[in-house]
Parts: sequence; structure tokens; C-alpha cells
Amino acid sequence: MAEEHDTPVENEETAPKKKSKLLIFIAALLFLAGGGGGFYAVYSGMILGDDSHATEAVNHTDKDTHSDADSSGAPAMAEIAFVSVDPLVVSLIHGAARQHLRFRAELEVPLQYQSDVETLLPRVTDVLNSYLRALELNDLSDPAALVRLRAQMLRRIKVVVGDNRVNDLLIMEFVLN
Repeated sequence: MAEEHDTPVENEETAPKKKSKLLIFIAALLFLAGGGGGFYAVYSGMILGDDSHATEAVNHTDKDTHSDADSSGAPAMAEIAFVSVDPLVVSLIHGAARQHLRFRAELEVPLQYQSDVETLLPRVTDVLNSYLRALELNDLSDPAALVRLRAQMLRRIKVVVGDNRVNDLLIMEFVLN
């Protein structure tokens, strides 16, 4: 009888241990899910998004451009020009698969720098070609890839041409076939 009496006591002692392990597991799982959700929110720009372009457009109070600006605070169309970048076709190799990326873009530049940017267009084409050739097929599979690639290409173009000489990179064609 003493042996039977010891067995239920052991089961009662192991039951709280199982509950505490389950609680620790659930807490760890919730912690990881919350961390992953927080990372995604910050990474995708839902929280702490980069609104520097919007802030600059709203806070731009230069008297020369303010009179020509429309109600949104953006510069008037007469002050900007668009410079076409030569179309690029880049081979992307992933294992045995071979695909091509067709890329065509326009550069939004201030009117006073249009001729300077057109002069440096071969360098712009070179830096874009070099960057796009370094990409892998996996880099393009992410839904946010185009935004990230556009920012990287614009940064490289600004290094080549000058920071204040290019306002934006407009991607006209980005086709993977």
C-alpha cells in the first residue's frame, strides 16, 4: 500500500512541472511571434517609415519655387526635366535556369542640371548595369524588392552624378522573362 500511495504523490508533483514547461513554451512562442511581427512592421515601413521625401516636399519654402509650386508643395513642372536611361537587358542565372531582366528608366532632374546629367549618362548606364548584373534571381522574388532595388540604384546614380542633380529614378519597365 505504501508503494501505491507514493505513486499518486509523484504524479501530483510532475503535473505542475508540465504546466510550467507549457507556460514557458507559450511565452517563448508569443515573444518570438511579437518580435517577428515588430521586425516586419519596421522593415516594411509601417512603423518608423522613411517619410523624408514627403517632409522635404511639404517643408520646402524657397520663395522662387513656392510661387510656381502647386498646392501639394511639389515643384512646378517647368523646373524639372526627365532624362531617359538607355534600356538594359541583363541575364540572371540561377542554377540551370536562365532568365533575362528588361529594364528601362527615366531620371527626374532639375532643369538646370539636365545637360550635366545627359553628359554623364554613360556612367549612369554603367553603374546600373553593374548593379543589376550582381543581382540574383532570389533578390527579385521578394514583393518589396522593387522598392529596395530602386533606392539602391538611385543612391548609386547620385554618387556618380551628384547628390542634388537627380531628384528621383522612375522605373518605366522592369520585366523578368
